[in-house]
Amino acid sequence: MNRSFLRFTAVVFAVLLSASAVSAKGFRFSDNGKFKIMQVTDTHIRAVSNPDFSKESTDMLNRVLDAEKPDLVIFTGDVVTEKPYRKGLDFILEPVISRKIPWVVLFGNHDEEQDLSRKEMSDLIESYPYHAGKMKKLKNVTGYGNFVLEIKGHDGNKTQALIYCMDSRAYSDRKPVIDGYAWFAHDQVVWYRKTSEKYTSKNNNVPLPALAFFHIPLPEYNEVTRKDRKVVGDKQENNCPPDVNSGMFLSMVEKGDVMGTFVGHDHVNDYIFNYCGIALAYGRFSGSKTTYNSPKDGAAIKNGARIIELTEGQRGFHTWIRLDASSNVIHDVHFPEDFPAPEKK
Repeated sequence: MNRSFLRFTAVVFAVLLSASAVSAKGFRFSDNGKFKIMQVTDTHIRAVSNPDFSKESTDMLNRVLDAEKPDLVIFTGDVVTEKPYRKGLDFILEPVISRKIPWVVLFGNHDEEQDLSRKEMSDLIESYPYHAGKMKKLKNVTGYGNFVLEIKGHDGNKTQALIYCMDSRAYSDRKPVIDGYAWFAHDQVVWYRKTSEKYTSKNNNVPLPALAFFHIPLPEYNEVTRKDRKVVGDKQENNCPPDVNSGMFLSMVEKGDVMGTFVGHDHVNDYIFNYCGIALAYGRFSGSKTTYNSPKDGAAIKNGARIIELTEGQRGFHTWIRLDASSNVIHDVHFPEDFPAPEKK
């Protein structure tokens, strides 16, 4: 058996014996009023056939985790793309678990193509230490991994911000009439609306600042092509949203809590822009040569991770992409200050 795999597995189970459930403790802003999230996306781990290239992802994670020291790590899909799924999960989670950092794994379109179903993957994910999500399928809601994380104030009392995590599913279940990728089901939109309304009601009818994370971009990401948009970051391939717009973005606009959505899926896009008061953002490709990582006929991009920092009591966030442990930081912006709405004509 591979020695690296044995070492990763030993770390996982050693921590399992000593760790209590992070989700039971909850999250809070630090004493200086900050909460930092690290988004990791599209690692496409192949721990059996390609451990050397896969190690490029864990090497990057180790460097960025040490540099940023996030409060939460969110993996936004296409995490493991080779069976056995568990071995790949052990491989990619070791840097996070060994540092005792809370984490969440969301599903992409490739994760369930291995040896486990979405339900089996969900059960496995929940067995690991420092997992902060809720992967169980909700009653009458499509998918696995639709949940909300609360961030309380630095005193640990009142909820001050929310993180929506959602299952953007995989491929259309209406072929051949509708091809392409899946869309948020109607019941998921209803779940978001009801959840948002519940928190707003508890907050004296004022929407809480919120972020949303999932894998496949919304159709509204295509609005980036309008010339009146300020865009920070790179668009080096066509967006691949679903062909059907089921209204999730419109619901977010109407409910007024979500400040930004963060996705993966399209490996060489890492841009962010303002559309209708919501930041539509990609993470930074965190994988390696286990999958495509370059524009057509172009050089491979350097992997990294997106960092999002919230400030207690403020409606907005600071975000940047870190490529290494050094000062190699790109696309450093504040939302909404750096993204004025297009002028009316």
